[in-house]
Amino acid sequence: MNLEASSLYNCNSTLKHMISKIRRDTSSFDRYQHNRDLVALVNMFSETERELPLGWDSKLDRNGKRFFVDHVMRRTTFIDPRLPRAPQAGPFSPLLPQRRRPVLPDQVHDIRAPTPPPRPPVPTTESYSHHTQHDIPVAYNDKVVAFLRQPNILSILKERCGGCGASLRDKVNAVRVEGAPALARYQNDVQLTCLLSLFEQEIMSYVPATGCATAEPSPVASPAATRSTRAPAPQRRDFEAKLRAFYRKLESKGYGQGPGKLKLHIRRDHLLEDAFRRIMSCSKKELQKGKLCVLWDGEEGLDYGGPSREFFFLLSRELFNPYYGLFEYSANDTYTVHVSPMSAFVDNHHEWFRFSGRVLGLALVHGYLLEAWFTRALYRALLRLPPALEDVDALDAQFAASLRWLQSARCVSSLELTFAVSERLADGRVLERELKTGGRDVPVTERNKKEYLEKLVRWRVERGVAEQSEWLVRGFHEVVDPRLVGAFDARELELVIAGAPELDVADWRNNTEYRGGYHDAHPVILCFWQAIDRFTNEQRLRLVQFVTGTSSIPYEGFSALRGSTGPRRFCIERWGRIESLPRAHTCFNRLDLPPYPTLQLLHEKLLLAVEETNTFGIE
Repeated sequence: MNLEASSLYNCNSTLKHMISKIRRDTSSFDRYQHNRDLVALVNMFSETERELPLGWDSKLDRNGKRFFVDHVMRRTTFIDPRLPRAPQAGPFSPLLPQRRRPVLPDQVHDIRAPTPPPRPPVPTTESYSHHTQHDIPVAYNDKVVAFLRQPNILSILKERCGGCGASLRDKVNAVRVEGAPALARYQNDVQLTCLLSLFEQEIMSYVPATGCATAEPSPVASPAATRSTRAPAPQRRDFEAKLRAFYRKLESKGYGQGPGKLKLHIRRDHLLEDAFRRIMSCSKKELQKGKLCVLWDGEEGLDYGGPSREFFFLLSRELFNPYYGLFEYSANDTYTVHVSPMSAFVDNHHEWFRFSGRVLGLALVHGYLLEAWFTRALYRALLRLPPALEDVDALDAQFAASLRWLQSARCVSSLELTFAVSERLADGRVLERELKTGGRDVPVTERNKKEYLEKLVRWRVERGVAEQSEWLVRGFHEVVDPRLVGAFDARELELVIAGAPELDVADWRNNTEYRGGYHDAHPVILCFWQAIDRFTNEQRLRLVQFVTGTSSIPYEGFSALRGSTGPRRFCIERWGRIESLPRAHTCFNRLDLPPYPTLQLLHEKLLLAVEETNTFGIE
């Protein structure tokens, strides 16, 4: 009935072929979705007299071609969203359900991420995989059923689609009650197919709140959950359960959900000053509820993840740099840092530490990793936990050894110790400080030795930095409710904030996807991994930062990398000619790699792109 569309269809044999293919196999739409004639055909059915749906906007690209921005789903498309809501009978109606994969005007360093969904468990051992099969739906139909069985699914449908008719609601309820058999019964239903296509990313990344077939108690609720901070890592299953529960609680309490936006307009040359001025001017409610949006001055690009990720990466490298005097390296290495006693001489240091705490909180709420590794004592302070003897090792290894000797000594009373210590102040004066009221007159005995060691450890950890640490913790809790992070111990909180410090190339390769004709045995891909082997560790981290926006890797490894809509693995796609430089899409963790003919050329081009690129743009 659409004469314009009918004319285009009848005079274009290529278009007829594509539509015929899509009707027989809907998955083939992926192959043709970028075709100009197909997009033009679909747009002929749009109701242009209607207003754009809520959350949509239209813009013109550099060639004057109109495209549409979906701020709700965080994507761009050339397809007009004002297509009829109900599928119409006609020769082109089978195309309508395929709107779930829109045409994207490519973005070089892209867009923005909301509060991330809970990370799905990543099995590493055979036994762990065995349990995971019961907890997490694997088959697509099971994922759909689990997604529709959420208690608030009708509210989600109403928010995204403006509600659904009685017929469609009955089908959804049938799937919720009967499960996979009902879904199989409605597999050819156009209405339900259209509905599910709108939630494809959410369905694939959805993780149920609790396992449906396991009888084991939840690790989160178990009072026997391990709290050892000296272990190399917390038990994977326990930690990931806590992580999912944490992000579910954040989402349920509206953290980072809006409706207002927390806009940060940042100049690269004044990163620290601009971030301090904007973040410190925000109220507690704005910090907790606002949707984060980072705008780099003079650069194009919508923040759907990439700009924000790089913002936290660069800011953390500046803010926690010992050069500025707020923090200093630990006694054992130049890798971890802690609060510097000399920071008391920094102008306005109270507000700077409060700002540091707010940055930690914002990164945690919005799911971004920081390029900073603190001593364990600071993470304990964020959790309001008392310091431990192990924390002294990072500050003064010799003093820690003395405390361990004292801990095992039997004749403590012969040492004539009291609950008082001599402390050298920053100005050179020596002051006797009591560890408790009247401590200089209280001798240390076997009976009170444990109390003495605890107070001595606290004094050594907090010496000269107690006030600064308190301001940092205060800023952190202005963004994150301390009760929400209370489920973690210090080691786990470190992993959530900073990720895994070591880069595992084997894990990287095993969790990399390929597109555009590339595969693991392709000559160009083989050259790529040979180039990675040639890179130094610093160059590898720079490459990861170039593609993902940060050099920090989640604790679970490359399999847990997140994109703009949830988990998204590192991806290499064939693109461009051999004269082109590689380019990156940080919201999608994707590297566009031209088919370079030699290893030497690939190595040179890759290094040039990684070391010389630092801005965002839209293509």
